[in-house]
Amino acid sequence: MNRPTRVGSAALIALAAAATCTAVAVTGCSSSSSGGGSSKAAGPARLKVTGGYIPRPLLTDMAAAYFTVTNTGGTAARLTSVSSPLAAHATLHITKDDTMQQVQSLTVPAGGTLTLSTGGDHVMLEDLTRKPAVGDTVPLTLHFAQGAPATVTITVPVRPTSYTPGG
Repeated sequence: MNRPTRVGSAALIALAAAATCTAVAVTGCSSSSSGGGSSKAAGPARLKVTGGYIPRPLLTDMAAAYFTVTNTGGTAARLTSVSSPLAAHATLHITKDDTMQQVQSLTVPAGGTLTLSTGGDHVMLEDLTRKPAVGDTVPLTLHFAQGAPATVTITVPVRPTSYTPGG
């Protein structure tokens, strides 16, 4: 009988798809204790990336990227970086008191979401290799730290500068 291969506790099962629906399961750290603890662990992070987009940048050297990561698993996941062939550098940012601050990571809580959106958390793509046009698609690779690094690549569309999701 064919069954999916089970990989160790720091493994990644990734389904690469368009930005509208990318799923990834990231296992958390676990110990092989034979003590009398609960036999039911919290379970790995189970991540789904949706709604990704990049507004067409006004500048030729930087752009912002937005997406939502939903975690239906029992362990929080930490987004540690994003990379893209569109940019030499990508940095993670939060917005506090109308001020953008670079951070080392963003947390996707267990059973929760991380929403990157205009005026809030976001990814800055810096030193662009080219200025993307509306309708282009851009690959983004999201790097998560859980036991061992895990990655998932999504492809996001470039939208008009004034684009607002759901609007």
